[in-house]
Amino acid sequence: MPRITPELHLALLLPDTDAPLRHRIAESIVDEIRGGRLRSGDRLPSTRVLAEHLNVARASVVDAYDELCSSGYADARAGSGTRIAPGADAAAHAHVASHAITGAPERVSPIADEKPDALWNLSPGHPDPGLISTADWRRAWRLAANAAPSSDLPGPDAHPELRRSLAEHLRRTRGVTAHPDDLIIAPGVNSVLRALVAAAGLAGQDVAFEEPGYSRARTVLESSGSRPRGVAVDGDGLDAGRLHATDAAVYCTPAHQYPMGARMAVSRRAQLVTRAIASGTLLIEDDYDGEFRYDVSSLPALRSIDRGSECVAYVGTASKILTPSIRVAWVIAPPALHPHLVQTLRATGEACCSITTLALSRFIDSGALSRHIARASRTYSARRAALVTALRHHLPTIGTDGVGLSGIEAGLHAVLTLPDSVDDAALSLELLAHGVRVPSLANYRTTSNGPRGLVCGYARLSESQAHAVAEVIGNTVRRNF
Repeated sequence: MPRITPELHLALLLPDTDAPLRHRIAESIVDEIRGGRLRSGDRLPSTRVLAEHLNVARASVVDAYDELCSSGYADARAGSGTRIAPGADAAAHAHVASHAITGAPERVSPIADEKPDALWNLSPGHPDPGLISTADWRRAWRLAANAAPSSDLPGPDAHPELRRSLAEHLRRTRGVTAHPDDLIIAPGVNSVLRALVAAAGLAGQDVAFEEPGYSRARTVLESSGSRPRGVAVDGDGLDAGRLHATDAAVYCTPAHQYPMGARMAVSRRAQLVTRAIASGTLLIEDDYDGEFRYDVSSLPALRSIDRGSECVAYVGTASKILTPSIRVAWVIAPPALHPHLVQTLRATGEACCSITTLALSRFIDSGALSRHIARASRTYSARRAALVTALRHHLPTIGTDGVGLSGIEAGLHAVLTLPDSVDDAALSLELLAHGVRVPSLANYRTTSNGPRGLVCGYARLSESQAHAVAEVIGNTVRRNF
């Protein structure tokens, strides 16, 4: 039985290294476990007490505790504080780190179509699954596995537990009000887009599409028979005034325009919804990473403005919140489109695994998703700040000479914008030769015109590596001016 003790007041000695403070705090606690001074079941000091003892900011201790929980060294439960997890002593003696080792440039595991040929992978759109609490994750899957297996093939209108969980989650975090029956579950955003083209009769029709925009979504729409029409975006996102009467639908990413990073202004959101209702245009709102915001308030989703639910198909996914390996997406369609969308998805046979959706439901209902979003937001914010600071140090011309940074208020990536004279595609290839994988805006443009720049995903870049990456980027950019 674990010992029930009052809070332990640790006499920690922080390692004298260049590692981030949260890593050093976590490492010192692991040393206490290895030395037998902390054992399974022991409750750690409160974050306030330990911060005062170490004379550091409380946020650093909170981050260290989050790191210990996500790596399985500790468990945090409401009302019980943070305790050393079972098996922590064995992990400590095996010298299992509480975080990724960053003493040398870290190699990131290859993802799907990427080759493992870069020391640093700044490809955007990928969260860090290492931030997911191992204890919460395993608990959710254990609960899902305890459910009796079903003999039914789960259709898009099945998964009642997940639909209920998501309805509450979206209401709390995105201001989107919907009945669980309004949600349709599909195995990925691509499946949703293909079904929307078929169900809404968009084949052969113009679909206004952000320029530059999300290239994979554009490809799916094209391959499904619709005609994406580029509409240039600016610092406030897509402008409804640029739409044509022939546009049967609009695809947009208002929370964090992909890839430029603009947050669509409230006035534009209202204008876009009003125009769509009047013209009968379908708005496809891809809220791919709307949960992550830094130092800014949340703006209303288009779906929350469309009170009558007449025109907005709201699309979300677990890929950017947790990991791309969970092939689960959801859509809330206008009522008139809903049955056709369900029928289309059912006809294609594309369906989600019931155990996966049940595990995700348990993960949400337990509060683990909210804790993860809070923990990941702090980590991504720190990584973003480290990269932005480093880029400004190694590229002091940022803000002048056509060099800038955009999209840093939200999401998982920022854009280093460059003068029109720079060949950003060639620059991206040159950076890859120097060990940095970072796509250029050429990957998202459909014409030779448009903004130049690099799309820098920072979600998987440790703070300690930010200056090394920024130095390579800075030196390479200056050679191309």
